[in-house]
Formats: sequence, C-alpha cells, structure tokens
Amino acid sequence: MHLPKKLTFGVITSLVLLSGCSDDPSPGSSPSSSSPQVSAAETKAPPITLNWQFFVPTNDVALPSPDKDYIRQTIEQKFNVKLNMEFGVPGEDMKNKINLKIASNSMPDMFQADGAQTNQMIIDKAVVDLTPYVSPQTMPNYYKWVTPDIISRFQVQNVFMRAPVPYEKQQYQSYYVRKDWLDKLGLKVPTTYDEMINVMKAFTFNDPDGNGKNDTYGFTTFGNGTTVSKQFPEWYKNGLGIDLWYDQAHGEYVDPQSDIRAGKVLDDIRATLAQKIVDPDWFLAKPGQELEKVEAGRAGIFQSTLRTIAFDNVATSVKKKTIDISGVKTADFVPFHISPDAVNFEALPGVPFLFGAKTAPEKIKKSIEIMDWLASPEGYLLAHYGKEGVNYTRSGNTITLIPDAITKDNTANGNFFDVYSSIFSYGVQDPSPIGLTIIDPRETDHDRAIVAKLKTYKYPVLGTNVAPPQGYDIGAFRTQMRAYMVKVLFEEKDAGNWPKYRKELMTTYHGKEIFDNYAKTISDVFKTPVVFKADNP
Repeated sequence: MHLPKKLTFGVITSLVLLSGCSDDPSPGSSPSSSSPQVSAAETKAPPITLNWQFFVPTNDVALPSPDKDYIRQTIEQKFNVKLNMEFGVPGEDMKNKINLKIASNSMPDMFQADGAQTNQMIIDKAVVDLTPYVSPQTMPNYYKWVTPDIISRFQVQNVFMRAPVPYEKQQYQSYYVRKDWLDKLGLKVPTTYDEMINVMKAFTFNDPDGNGKNDTYGFTTFGNGTTVSKQFPEWYKNGLGIDLWYDQAHGEYVDPQSDIRAGKVLDDIRATLAQKIVDPDWFLAKPGQELEKVEAGRAGIFQSTLRTIAFDNVATSVKKKTIDISGVKTADFVPFHISPDAVNFEALPGVPFLFGAKTAPEKIKKSIEIMDWLASPEGYLLAHYGKEGVNYTRSGNTITLIPDAITKDNTANGNFFDVYSSIFSYGVQDPSPIGLTIIDPRETDHDRAIVAKLKTYKYPVLGTNVAPPQGYDIGAFRTQMRAYMVKVLFEEKDAGNWPKYRKELMTTYHGKEIFDNYAKTISDVFKTPVVFKADNP
C-alpha cells in the first residue's frame, strides 16, 4: 500500500515506572580517640519511605517475597529508603487508581500516567515543577539517554512538570502470524490486506490445529470494553494506520481516529467481524488478555510492540507460552506487516515521570538519586539481568548473559526483573547510550531473523510531542470519540452518522481548538505553516 510521504507524530502514550535508590548519607567526621564509639546502626538516619506508582508492559510480573528480592534490598540499603511500589499495565485501571489517589489526597511520591492525564494534572497544578530537580548536574546518567531538546519538546503548558522516562528509539510494532498453521494449510505469510483477510478465514474455517473442531479464529485484539482497537488492519487498509501524523505534502495535521475517513474504517471492520474470523471476545478483553487466546491455540494473528514477543527462549514470549500451554512443540510465529513503509510515527518519549505537588523535597531528591542510578550501567544491569558473576559476566562493556541463572532468579520469582527494569528504562532493549553491549546466548537464528525483519519497517518522523491548549480536555474528547465509534460499529447499520458525530467532536468537545494547537506546535517545530482541517471532506 502506498501512502503519501508523511512526517508522522503522535500524542504521548502513557506508561509506567517504579523503583528507587540513592546514596547512603555520608558518614560524619571520625570520632576522636577519646570519644565513645558509636555504631553505624545508631547514627544512620531512619530510612525514607517512598511511594511509587508506575507502568509495566505485561500482567505477567510480580514481586517476590522481600527475602528473595535482592534488587529491592540493594536499592533500599544503598539509598537508605523503604520502597512501596504499585504497578500495572497502562489503561483505565491504572488511570482510575491515580485519580482515586488524587481525590483522596494520597498521591504517590513518584508516578507515571498517560499524556492526557498528565496534561490535566499540570493544568491543575497537581504536580511539582521539576526545574530544581532534573538537570545534567542532578541526573548525569539520565541525560545520556535523553537530550535537553527531547525533554523540551516533551513539555506541555509551557512548564517543566514532567520528564520522559528513557525510551527505546528502535520500534518493534508488528503483526505476528502462526507460521506452523500457515505451513499446515499451504499458505504464505501475508503481505497485503487481502492476503491477511484470506489467512484469517483459513485459520477460522480450515482447522489449522488439526483437532477436528471449529475452535480457532484468524485474528485477536483487545477493546477494553471501551474502544474499537487501533490494531484492526482496516486502519492500514484505509491509510489511517499511523496514530497521528503531520502530512508534510499538504502542510496538514491529521488525526486518524477522528478523521472523516474513519467512518469507512468502521464499515470495513464491521464487514470483517460479520465474517466471524475475529475472536468474538476481543471487545471486552483487557490489554494482554488477547494474547491468552493466542497462547491457548485459539487465534493465529495478533499485534505487538515487544521485541521478544515471539522469541524462542524468553519465558514471557507468546511462542514459549504457546508451546508450554498447548504442548504443540512446533508452534511458531513470524512478523509481517501490510504497511511496512508507514507502521507508525517515529519513536518519541512516551512515559513521563512526575512528582505530586505536595511531595516533600527530600523525597523528590531521593527518588531522583535512585532513578538516575537505575539509568547508570550499575543500576541498569541489576534491574535488567541481576547479579554480575551469577546472572551475567562482564568483559569491559560487553555483557554476556547466563540464561539458566536468569531463569532461576527471574522466572521463578514472578519475572521481577521486568518490574524493576520498567521503572526507569521502560521497554529499553539497547543500552548503548550508556556504553553497554549485551550478548544473549538465548537468542537464536529465529530470533535474530525476527529483529532483522522488524528493523526493515519504516517509521515516518514525528518530531514533537503535542498537547491541547489550557482549559481543553483531550481525554474527554477521546472518551466521546471512542463512544461514538463503538456506537457506529455495534448499534448502527453503517457509518452514515459518523460525519454528524465528528462535527460534534470538533465543536462541543473542542476537537478543532485542540488540534489547531497541535498544528501550531508542529508549525513552531518545523518552521512552516501547518493547519488542521476540522471540516475535511
């Protein structure tokens, strides 16, 4: 599919972090020879309690008991703190939890939230100005991952109240197809929309698992009970697969999900659903639950943004879990895309970290110390891989993992590495910004082929994060937009009313004002006129 050349760009996806660390207080001056000796336990200040709330990529993670959690022990001892951590996947549940904490005047000391939510918190002055706390002097390791320019473009409302968590520059968004099912049915990996639909039909009606039952589906996704999934291939079919973009050729900001052409997408999705080739539970599924259908051998195509989602020997990969759960040792998944030249916008910082306006300065400083340590080689390696000499070996800056030891420590204890590694390097697989090279013996030729394929996909440049003008609520706009999309798909015979609903979104819900501001931000960044057409035909 050929799309016009675009510079794409998107509103911040929100996600989560947590963990803490900071140096022990420096010991006081040495007592004189005539002074009584005082033990370290008697002079050490009581630990500072830090309450953190952050995002993790999947639901398959948990913290072990404190006696087995040596990452927590290291952090708490090194920085003289007590960590209280709450975490979950991005979505309504986490959003509601932070809103409840705000309402009950019990905000976490450090937390993550999505872009729209943090923008409103900044407008409400519910979070603290980061200027005294976040700088190259206070966070030298952090500034190896992000630049002042990236941080500046991440801001909203012309204030510095949120900062981006270090993020993965290389993106890994892709569809995956059950390769052993393709082979059984004599099909090839799809490369176009029509080929993808044909595979979905075959996976549904041609008994790809050979069990003689009509119990498989072509595709699965999630709607969280509130939205029409952006993972449906019909978005790409209609040229709206990228979440948000700057159409450079026409000097226009485009908002795909509220675009007039989204009506055609909804009609096409309706037609696909009518063929009964999509997992019927998709709409109520929460993020992550759609993968359970794949792992149980009930669906053959899904979408993911995780680099290791189909790796051979990663405990949380869909391939590994499918083999373990179904017992089908030949189960295999390969990536594909029907729009490889425009998968999404170029990587931008997504998950912000913030501090409550009433958080004590000493708690902010202590959290900052810990997070900067987590961004250092020492902290990164502990949070991602465990102990040197036990879980990995080191030769200079080359780190060679010891898979069996990592499995013993991590997998047997709730995959707790994945909790700590999310705190201050959410989704980061490449630690080259801090000079490290990782060699993972678990990676097979199959895995390396996946990564090579994913790196061929194109991500048009976005350039900047955007936010609505003060007093306008993008969250309310998106909520009503999703409600109208659901109504069109499930309650109406076609998308005939979509133009009317869109007009209401642009007026009553202030879409025009919001997206005019997005266009202005892009204009300022690219030094060229950019407009948003609220009445596009």
